[in-house]
Amino acid sequence: MTVERILPTPEAYDLIELTTELADRELADRAAQFEARGEFPRQVLRTVGRAGLLGLPFAEADGGGGQPYEVYLQVLEVLASRWLAVAEAVSVHTLSCYPVAEYGSDRQRKMLPEMLGGEMLGAYCLSEPAGGSDAAALTTRAVADGDEFVVSGTKAWITHAAVADFYNVFCRTGGPGPKGISCLLVAAGTAGVHPQPPERTMGLRSSPVAEVVFDAARVSADQLVGTAGAGFGIAMSALSAGRLGIAACAVGLAQAALDHAVGYARERTQFGQRIIDLQGVGFLLADMATQVSAARAMTLAAARLRDAGRRYTTEAAKAKLFATDVAMRVTVDAVQVLGGYGYVTDHPVERYLREAKVLQIVEGTNQIQRVVISRALARDHAGDRARDRSV
Repeated sequence: MTVERILPTPEAYDLIELTTELADRELADRAAQFEARGEFPRQVLRTVGRAGLLGLPFAEADGGGGQPYEVYLQVLEVLASRWLAVAEAVSVHTLSCYPVAEYGSDRQRKMLPEMLGGEMLGAYCLSEPAGGSDAAALTTRAVADGDEFVVSGTKAWITHAAVADFYNVFCRTGGPGPKGISCLLVAAGTAGVHPQPPERTMGLRSSPVAEVVFDAARVSADQLVGTAGAGFGIAMSALSAGRLGIAACAVGLAQAALDHAVGYARERTQFGQRIIDLQGVGFLLADMATQVSAARAMTLAAARLRDAGRRYTTEAAKAKLFATDVAMRVTVDAVQVLGGYGYVTDHPVERYLREAKVLQIVEGTNQIQRVVISRALARDHAGDRARDRSV
């Protein structure tokens, strides 16, 4: 079904049209085969990058598209509705470019045109085997040795492990806690960097995720992004934007599931009529459509706060929480609409269901999003009480 969009410029409408044409031509017919083979579509990502879609929210002076986040997220949504793994790859790559774009040195920033143009692919190394949600407790350490850092430790659940050209590695250069964490930009070919075999995942099988072991990898000190001890702040600010990317991916996936279920329900007949005309099915589809629209609106509202330079961290957490939960519900319901046919690989909804689950986990689990939101509520309530006492 057609999504009615309100975009800020004529250029943005052209961009969505371009993305739709590219996604229909390059993505839609390949997704099932690549997923079945577990093959990463590196050449497809190059095509996406050469079309200008890998650097949309970054400055044109750096080789980016200069687009507001509300436009970038709607591009992600279109990509996700055809092939989630490609949209997720764009989102992860955007997350990986963020530290250099926002905090990098002049020397590091010279790499941005290649990063944003599709010739280089990034990975974001924050999680560890013993510390996924508790990022401040990470143990990977970088020890200064002359004009180099020696990096040792293991990162876990790294999207693009073994296929990335560069890694943003969050590691401990100081004492315990968040103030001891720094960010290093590490080339994939660095000696001592060892991506492990990919995990065998429920969904998104064409998107490799694995541990990356750093075994006394020597990294030049000028690859420090920002200042020593600033890594935790860099990581958290990047994740706020990254959560909006995952929310947009969830909206696109849910839209694809809804569209397929509606198309099936219009054609399938039972008891002498189309099943979409049966109230039990029609109302289910109506609820699905309403949830998708609400998730889209919530995601774009948070993006517009970001574009306006307003605080948006809590709204990004809400959007990620709501949109990914919607994707899970809508894909489950899409399988139900198709009945037995929804459970077999002849229809894509079983794949959509498997893919939706991971969106509730990546870029901070939905339980972590609830922590972010509830802490914000507690802070706001405390501020209200303080203002009341001052009156």
